[in-house]
Amino acid sequence: MSSVATSQLSRTKPSETAGTIGVAIIGAGERGIYYVGSRMAELARDTGFRIVSVHDRLRDRSMHAAAYLDEIYATQGVRHHVRVADTLQDAVTDPEIDIVLVTTHTSAHLEPVRAAAKAGKRIYLDKPISVNLADAEAIMQIEAETGQPIMMGFTRRYERPWIESIGLSRNDAIGVPQMVLLRSVIPYTRYLQLWHRTNAASGGAINDKGSHHFDVFNWIAGCEAVSVTATGGRSSIFAPDPTAPPRCSECDRDCPYRRHETLIDVAEGVGKVPNPSWIDATAPEDRNDNCVYLPGSDIDDHAVVTLRYTNGIVACLFFTIFGPFSTDQETLEIIGEKGRLRMERHSGEIDLVADHGARHETIKAGAANRDSSHFGADLELVSTMRRFIDGELPPAGVRDGLASLRIVHAAQKSMAAQGRPVNPLTQDFL
Repeated sequence: MSSVATSQLSRTKPSETAGTIGVAIIGAGERGIYYVGSRMAELARDTGFRIVSVHDRLRDRSMHAAAYLDEIYATQGVRHHVRVADTLQDAVTDPEIDIVLVTTHTSAHLEPVRAAAKAGKRIYLDKPISVNLADAEAIMQIEAETGQPIMMGFTRRYERPWIESIGLSRNDAIGVPQMVLLRSVIPYTRYLQLWHRTNAASGGAINDKGSHHFDVFNWIAGCEAVSVTATGGRSSIFAPDPTAPPRCSECDRDCPYRRHETLIDVAEGVGKVPNPSWIDATAPEDRNDNCVYLPGSDIDDHAVVTLRYTNGIVACLFFTIFGPFSTDQETLEIIGEKGRLRMERHSGEIDLVADHGARHETIKAGAANRDSSHFGADLELVSTMRRFIDGELPPAGVRDGLASLRIVHAAQKSMAAQGRPVNPLTQDFL
C-alpha cells in the first residue's frame, strides 16, 4: 500500500471530482489502448472518464488508437473525440487533463511520470515500475515531493480470485500463512515477439510477468523479503535461427508459435493485429510478430525463485513462458498452520481445506465480467481509478512497484551466480 498519508489526498482539485475526468494516455500500445483505455471508454457513462489525447513516439500508432477509442465511445452513446498529442509536453500540460496514464515501454517510464507530476496531474503507472532501480527510486521520490500518490497497475490486485484468496489467508480460515507457491506456466512466447524481447526495454519476462507474482508474495506476506534464491535462464527451445524469416507475417513455416494464431492469443482476444501500425513497422521493437527464433533477444524464459520473508513465510515462484495452453496456467497455493487454499486463476475457483482437513469446500470467486480483459481486472482497475481520483488510496503504489523490482533484480543476480542467495534490499549476496 502506498505510504502517502490519506490527509495528503485533500490536494485533489475540485474540478477532478465534478463532471467528466480528462485523461491523457502516454504509450499507445496494447496495454494502454486495447486494455485499460478500451475499458475506460466502455465505462465512460459510469465513471466520467474522457480520454482527451493519446501520445506515442509513433504518430501512426497514436492516430489508429484515437480512432479506435472514438468508436468505443460511439458504441456507448457518448459523443467524444480523442485527439493525438504531438509531444509529451502537449499531452501532460493540457488544462483538460486530470490524470495521465503512463503505458510506455517499461524502460521509458520515468520521463512521462516526471513531466506529469511537474504539470500537477494525477498519475497511473503501469507495471513494472521500471527496468532499473535508479529510475524506480526516482519515481518514488517524485511521489514524495508532490505529496500525491501514484497508482500502479498490478492487475492481480484488482482480480476477484486473488483478492478473495488473500482475504481468506487473513481471516483464520487456514491459520497463519507459512508457505506460498505460485505456479505460472503460461505460453507467453509473445515476450519474444514484441518489444519485451530485450532486457534493456522490458527487464525481461521475469520483470514484466514476474513483477505481478512478486507483488502477490509481498501482498500476502505484508512485510519485506530478506532473501531471494533463483535458478533458471534461457532454455534451448528458442535458440536463435538466422535462417528463419524475421517475422511471422513473412514466414510460411509450420510453427506452433505463430503470432496471433496461438491458442492463448485467440483466447485473450489478441488473435488479430490491433491496427496496421504494427504491420507497417520495420524495427523489431515496433513490431508485434517477431520470430521467436530471431537473433537479438536476451531475455530469460524460465525460473524457479524462492523468497524468505522477515515473518518467516517462504514463497516459491515456478515460472516459464513456454509450455502448453491449458486451463490451469496460473495457480496460487497458500499453506497455513491448519489448512491450505489453492486458487486456479482461469476458473476463478478456490479449493479450501481448513481445520486440519475437517472442512473442505470449493469457492467460486470469479466475477461476472470474467470474459473481459484480465478476467475482469481491467474493468475493476478503471472503477478503482475513478475512486482514486476522488481521494481513495490505490491498492498498489510505487513503493509496491519498487519492492517488486528489487526482488526481480535479486532473482536475476542469483540466477547469474548459479543460485547464490541475494538480499533484495541491498542487492548483496548473503
